Amino acid sequence: MIETLSQLLLHTVKFYPKDDLMLYKKEGSYVSISTEEFGSMVKDFSLGLKDLGFEAGNKLIIFSETRPEWVTSDMACQCSGGVTVPIYPTLTSEQVKYIIDNSDARFVVCSNKELWQKIEAVKSELGKVESFISFETVAHDDVLSFDQLLERGKKISKEKPELFEEMAMSVKPEDLASIIYTSGTTGIPKGVMLTHSNFISNIRTCLALVEITEQETSLSWCPLSHIMERIVTYGYLYKGSTIGYAESLEALLENLGEVRPHFMVLPPRIYERIYSGVIDNVLSYSSLKRKIFYWALEVGKKYGQKKILAQPISQSLKLRRKLAHKLVFSKIIAKTGGRIRFFMSGGAPLSKDIAEFFYALGIVILEAYGLTETSPVISLNTFENLKFGTVGKPIPGVEVRIAEDGEILTKGPHVMKGYYRKEAETKEAIKGGWFHTGDIGHLDKEGFLVITDRKKDIIVTSGGKNVAPQQIENLLKINPNISNAVVIGDKRKFISAFIIPNLEKLEKYAKANNISYMDKSDLVEKEEIVDFMLAEVDRSTPNLARFEKVKRIALLDRDFELGDVEVTPTLKVKRNIIEEKYKNLIDSLYED
Repeated sequence: MIETLSQLLLHTVKFYPKDDLMLYKKEGSYVSISTEEFGSMVKDFSLGLKDLGFEAGNKLIIFSETRPEWVTSDMACQCSGGVTVPIYPTLTSEQVKYIIDNSDARFVVCSNKELWQKIEAVKSELGKVESFISFETVAHDDVLSFDQLLERGKKISKEKPELFEEMAMSVKPEDLASIIYTSGTTGIPKGVMLTHSNFISNIRTCLALVEITEQETSLSWCPLSHIMERIVTYGYLYKGSTIGYAESLEALLENLGEVRPHFMVLPPRIYERIYSGVIDNVLSYSSLKRKIFYWALEVGKKYGQKKILAQPISQSLKLRRKLAHKLVFSKIIAKTGGRIRFFMSGGAPLSKDIAEFFYALGIVILEAYGLTETSPVISLNTFENLKFGTVGKPIPGVEVRIAEDGEILTKGPHVMKGYYRKEAETKEAIKGGWFHTGDIGHLDKEGFLVITDRKKDIIVTSGGKNVAPQQIENLLKINPNISNAVVIGDKRKFISAFIIPNLEKLEKYAKANNISYMDKSDLVEKEEIVDFMLAEVDRSTPNLARFEKVKRIALLDRDFELGDVEVTPTLKVKRNIIEEKYKNLIDSLYED
């Protein structure tokens, strides 16, 4: 039985020999890495680290974008009994320094020259670090290249051919496997300590619920620094599925067509963008084509509802669904590569309307819920138990209960060991074995978990009304004229919102209505534009309670960005940063 990540690697190499375990872009074309090549790289990297003095329990920083070398470094660390500490490539030099220092890391792996510059800016202050390794050539005497480390490992392998497997098999399930620093949406990042048994319990349980095979291919785009992409990568390796690596968000659509994956994980923000793109295209169609699309969508929704509820489907509906697929859905599915069996969503709540929209097209999105502290999956929608607007049922072996204040608590083999060097925070988070997630939600009559919002994000108006902002934001983002939205109003008389409009559509609206403007920043301040967008907000939220209604809005001429630390690497908005950065603008909404 596989009990550790090092055993998982040995299992993959032994039972899934294939020419294309991994695919990555090189000089404009996808090339493959075989299972044998991957296994050899992991072994050589691991032994190369040992030659540098790396020992069991040592911390290895991985500061890199998602790529095969990331996984190689991670698995090499696991097989050495080490502890992987990932760092998001988007973090600043000071944030990188904090994680390296706080984790007591002695070894740092960096991917390229751009990221090396961030390390170099604070290198003189990294007194604990003994060795720096780079995936790509860096002109610095203190930096060892990826290939140089592999060569050192090959030499050790020839001298001691049994050493690698001995190290891998000596790792225990209770050993620390990784320290993952939280994204810091609510304060200073905390290092989440996860053991091999944490990871393996989650992998094994989830793969029993959602089947994948060695004949299938995935596409990896999300940051491996985030536990969501990392846990599914372990799952792919566990089952011998081929992993293709996307180049970037901009190239994602092209890469889908090239890799033609059977499954993929994406955050909700990307599904929202895809949805908006589809609707924008539809709105540019002729009247007849629009009618055909909306007819097909209605047919798809009716068919999907009956399928989920296991109700009889009439022959007439089956024929209409078949025609809808031929005329409309097949063209959209083809853009995913034509082989997609399912997508997965995690990291933030997915709008029910968007999930239903994709399902109507014939594209299944299985939404999961969890946190870094829970390895990560707590609950999961599956093909057998699928309910939109929920995050599925708790997975086997995982307990969930709802506290009196609505907070979701969980207990089981998935719960972290604790926060690194933060005993007080650990005791606050885990009480009586129950981890306090900080999320508000409930279990419905059928046992599906419904997430309402983050506990710290709940808005309490000056009138004492509790408002869950994420639910309102999800409604707003379905509107094709709205690119993004952040609801505000804590301790205020009413609810307001920052709206990032679809600027391309807004410019067309301004032109059609003879509204003159100098540039985009001028456009979003025009009174008639603000009035138009407020009407769109009202149109998108007809069923909200009166105290939940957005009364005023401020339009921004750009979306929130990673570079400005306004969103996390999984594109979740950092509310504390937004509220601090735009305080004067927020105050202006409540002046009178």
